[in-house]
Amino acid sequence: MKKYYILICLFFAGLIASAISPHDYFTWILEVFPGIIGFIVLIFTFKSFRFSYLTYVFILLHCFVLFVGGHYTYALVPLFDWVKEVFHQARNNYDKLGHFVQGFVPAMIVRELFIRKQIVQKRSWMAFLTVCVCMSISVTYEFLEWFVSVTSGSSGDSFLGTQGDIWDTQSDMLFATIGAICMVIVMARFQDKAISQSQQSFSN
Repeated sequence: MKKYYILICLFFAGLIASAISPHDYFTWILEVFPGIIGFIVLIFTFKSFRFSYLTYVFILLHCFVLFVGGHYTYALVPLFDWVKEVFHQARNNYDKLGHFVQGFVPAMIVRELFIRKQIVQKRSWMAFLTVCVCMSISVTYEFLEWFVSVTSGSSGDSFLGTQGDIWDTQSDMLFATIGAICMVIVMARFQDKAISQSQQSFSN
């Protein structure tokens, strides 16, 4: 159990650090809210369904991406301002990293649920359906961004983070899809091994 407590401590350390003098607290709460909700869900379901440790680690990494975006806003992350200048990019692309991770990490969660709950019996369909679910999650998030922007006016601009790109919504969904595809291609074998090890430890 010690290794899980380490993840919890790291989660709160990242959350607290991101909450210290952020760009603005309205944007901060909007950006970190999914991570907080996810943490609560995982805590309450830990005894009834425990993900592999590998999946928990990647969930924590996703939360750190949210925390950084919440602290600076996705359009103003300093490291990606440097990347923009060095590679002569037109905008700060930290949000593209965020949406890539938004596809990659949910793909790990969805795929493990498919396997452990035996929702998808045929492995030939596993990758396709995992990517489809992640695409749906990305679309739903874009709907949420649109709703917040419409209802909050200029206060939601930092949350929306289009930076003048008229195709921002479409590219966000594309990067999430690419992230999900990369996960099922690159991480499937590692996740299968992690799931097998977790199930063995649970049975002991």
